[in-house]
Amino acid sequence: MWFVIGIEMLTFGLLFIVFAVARGREPELFRAGQAGLNLHAGALNTALLLTGSWCVARGVHALRLGRALASARWTFGGAACGAGFLASKLVEYHFKLAEGKDLSSDTFHMFYWLLTGFHFLHVAAAVLALTVVVWLTRRRLWGAGHTHAPETVAAFWHMVDLLWIVLFPLVYVLR
Repeated sequence: MWFVIGIEMLTFGLLFIVFAVARGREPELFRAGQAGLNLHAGALNTALLLTGSWCVARGVHALRLGRALASARWTFGGAACGAGFLASKLVEYHFKLAEGKDLSSDTFHMFYWLLTGFHFLHVAAAVLALTVVVWLTRRRLWGAGHTHAPETVAAFWHMVDLLWIVLFPLVYVLR
């Protein structure tokens, strides 16, 4: 999993660098594109992912203490926050498409869709993995001395959260 996380971080890091170079070449286009983004939706998504990370960390901690049902509840909270992020992002995507903004609109929107869409897929995968962890934890597959798989899923979740913490200011905030 650490290899996968490293590859994902490298991939997003390269995309972030290319985004910054493109922004340097077309600053007015990027300023106009960023002005058309919903900063409140981005902030809500940030809050959802950070809250989800807190829940997932609490879930792993509860599992280490042998509290499987509490762990499942906390982990479910993390998955629910991820699902909230996905729903919010779908609404944002709906409005962007209604404005006629897609991958082919301009350079800014190409990066917006690529970066946020790629991240969206990672959140969806993480929510699915967290849901499986919840299901198996409720069946007491894991316990105090057996937490490797849930910790691995938690590491992936935290990577996805970290990527958004960079992506949100880069795409939505920094001018």
